[in-house]
Order: sequence, then C-alpha cells, then structure tokens
Amino acid sequence: MDDELIDEGDIPRSRYTRLPGKGFFYPDSLDEERAERRAREAIEGSEAVVIADADADGLACAAMIREAYDAALDAAAFEAAIAARLDDEGGNDEADEDDERGASDSEADPTEDAHAQSPVGLVAAGPYSIDTSLERVLAYADDDVDLFVCDLCPDDYEWIAEPLEALAESTASIRWFDHHQWDESTAAAVRDLGVDLVVGESDEECTADVALRSLDHDFDERWSELATVARDHDLWIKEDPRSDDLADYSYWAGSEEYAAIVGAYGADLPETVREFVADRRVEKEARIGAAVDRAVTHEIGDWTVAVTYGRCSQNEVAETLREQGADAAVIVKPAGSASIRGSEEFQHAHEVAGKVNGGGHPQAAGCKPDIYDDMLDYAHHWTTEGQACKRVILTAFETVAAEVAADEGDEASDADE
Repeated sequence: MDDELIDEGDIPRSRYTRLPGKGFFYPDSLDEERAERRAREAIEGSEAVVIADADADGLACAAMIREAYDAALDAAAFEAAIAARLDDEGGNDEADEDDERGASDSEADPTEDAHAQSPVGLVAAGPYSIDTSLERVLAYADDDVDLFVCDLCPDDYEWIAEPLEALAESTASIRWFDHHQWDESTAAAVRDLGVDLVVGESDEECTADVALRSLDHDFDERWSELATVARDHDLWIKEDPRSDDLADYSYWAGSEEYAAIVGAYGADLPETVREFVADRRVEKEARIGAAVDRAVTHEIGDWTVAVTYGRCSQNEVAETLREQGADAAVIVKPAGSASIRGSEEFQHAHEVAGKVNGGGHPQAAGCKPDIYDDMLDYAHHWTTEGQACKRVILTAFETVAAEVAADEGDEASDADE
C-alpha cells in the first residue's frame, strides 16, 4: 500500500476521521508476532506479572503493584522522551483508540526495551484479549510467579478457562481486581480456582480503588489521590480537571510510560507531560467537533438516542450529545467497533452492547458487531459512515426498549394485584 494513502498530513480532517488509524492496515499476523515477542520479553524472569486494561484506571493499578514490589521504572528517561516528542515536528500524530498498534508502537516508548526492565512485567490487554494475555503468561512466566489481572472482565468463563486453570496450578498466587459487572457464574468459577477476585461496586469504585484497598502495602497519600482522580474519570464524575489529563495521557502514551510517570508523580502530572497533553488536545477537540456535527438522533421507546461516526474521543463526544438532549449516545468507529454511553435517564448500555457482541457498564459499554466478513464490508462501512453497524445497534436499542417496557408492565400488573 502507498503510504501516502494513509498519511494524514495532507488529507482533510473531514476525510481521514472517517478512516481507521494506520495500525488498522498493519497485518494482524505481523502485529501479533510483535506483540508476542514483547510480551515474552516483559514476562520472562519476572517476579510478578500484571495484565491490565491500558487505560488510566487499569494502568494506575499496574503502577500500584510495581510500587508494592519496589519495581517502578525511573521516570526521568520517559520525561526526556516526552520532551523530545514535543520538539519533533511530526509529534502531533495521534495514537488512535481504534488503532490496535497505537501507543504500543516502539516510537511511544522512551527506550526500545523499557517493557523488559521492571521485575514486575506489564502486559496491556483489552476485554477481548484476556485469554491471549493469560496464554502468554502461561507460556513465558516462571513457576510460582505472582499474577495480577486488573480492570478486565470476561464475558463468560469458558473462553478464559483453559489458561486460567493451568495458571492456577503453576503460579504462586492470582489476584484479580475489577469493578465491572460480573456474571455470577463466571465470578464463582474464577473464585473456585483459588483466585482472589475482588470486584468493587461499578457505580462507586474504579479498579484503582479496589487495588489500593486490596494490596498489602503502606501506600502514601498520593496513591489514594491517584485512585480518586482515576475514579473521577472512570465513573464520569467529572469534578476534578486532572482526571481528563490522566485519561488523555493514558490514551496517547505507551503503557510503560504512563505507569512510570503516574508512579512517580501520582495525579499531579509534571509540566512536560501537561505540555504534551495540551499539544495533542488541539487535534482531539477538532475530532470531537467533527463527530458531533455528524450525529443523528433517533427516538426509541422513551429515549432519545444520538448516533455518530468517526475517529474521536467517545466520552467527550457522548457528553456533548447528552448536553444537546440525548439520553444515550452511540459512537461508531471506523475500525468497526462502537461505544455506547448512557445517562441518568438511560442505564441499559451494557444490555444493548450485550446483544451485539459486547458488554460493559449500565452507562458505558462497548461492542463490535459481527458483520464484517471481508474488506468490502469495511469499505462499505467507511463510505457509509458505519450504516450497517448503526442499524444493528439501533435494532438492539429497540429490543432493549421493548424488554424494559414489558418489565415495567409486569411490575405495574403485580402492583395492581
């Protein structure tokens, strides 16, 4: 492929935000090969391994665990790399949430081998790669390693059963910290293996809160403050402006960099990082505006649902659409996935996502409908701004609306009896 076709430098924003990031066009086989190698280098010889969601909440947990093991990396090299990035004329290129390589690219690391330097290995994962991450720990970790899983919830037990059961036999301990809504049977199956599973209330705690109260370590006040600020963003409380800085920085930085910086500074990011975040926000705000402009509203049951498309920061887009009167917002991404965000009036996001190959919280969920068979399907997706994806998600909204109405009818009938 001609690099110029996916180089955003000379392409209008109105066009390139309709396409996935460059990583989408990087073959999965090569990406998996690189991810496998880096996971092996991070895991081999480690005293402990952390599998964590690569967001501000999950990576805060990783930083806490490294602090407890006295295994944090020196932040100085990372800060120097950030300063160099700011000086680089090409430093405005942004890692995308739908770009599977994204911030994990070596260009985002302060050194090529940073991921292999700590005795507590970090494996960044997502909700759909928990099984793969567990398999890599099983393949490369020493016996009697301590394993932590943070801010991740499996949709069901069966697809993690084999590696988790084997790890339960070989590891010294497995501790799993989370705050998502777990299926009772999945949680029971995990605990039956001897895993120390601690799940916080999803509307009261973030996973950093859970890790902070669960780890046997005397953390100082900055760690409690870090958890509080992570919660402010993760639960969409939005009372502390630092939470947006943490969220944006975790999105644009590599996992090792983020864990090292918040491990050293907590929620009060250093000036160099704040400059870096401010620089990236120029592009971020423009993408938010483009996505909001594309939104179309639909009346489904008692709800006003706003649906849009594009590469953007979905939380801020959803917040703007709520301010404009939407009860729920759907942000369809060029890579084929979608984010569903709710409100006080709509707390069924996880139910909608569950009907289209996803899951999450009542007010925040994600999915990737199983509708993409080949590149022609993706080409149609890009040129129609996700028409097919929008259609199946709106159908799921209609199904959930009918179920909610039926449940309310049953409750009313019971009350009359």
